[in-house]
Amino acid sequence: QVRLVESGGGLVQPGGSLRLSCAVSGSIFSIHAMGWYRQAPGKERELVARITIGGMTNYVESVKDRFTISRDNTKNTVYLQMNSLKPEDTAVYYCNPYPPVPISSGYWGQGTQVTVSS
Repeated sequence: QVRLVESGGGLVQPGGSLRLSCAVSGSIFSIHAMGWYRQAPGKERELVARITIGGMTNYVESVKDRFTISRDNTKNTVYLQMNSLKPEDTAVYYCNPYPPVPISSGYWGQGTQVTVSS
């Protein structure tokens, strides 16, 4: 049974930082690249960052040089360090394998809300 549990979100002022964590149960973590995704109100869910099993990373242009994705393969956990946060980063953040499974599959967690506001 695959389970993904995101945590670490919250309310932060512009320019602030947050560190998100995603604990993954099941065997998928050891065989898949992982990604962080976000969905803002009224918008499609989008990929923010991804990381291969070996640690190679890739970011969407809007978060480059501000966000850092990492993974601890011994803890089946993937992280997203977010610095210099902007109001447009406000969204619910999810983790999932990359490529992601369909949202209708049931293998998405509840996500963690990130709100950037003064």
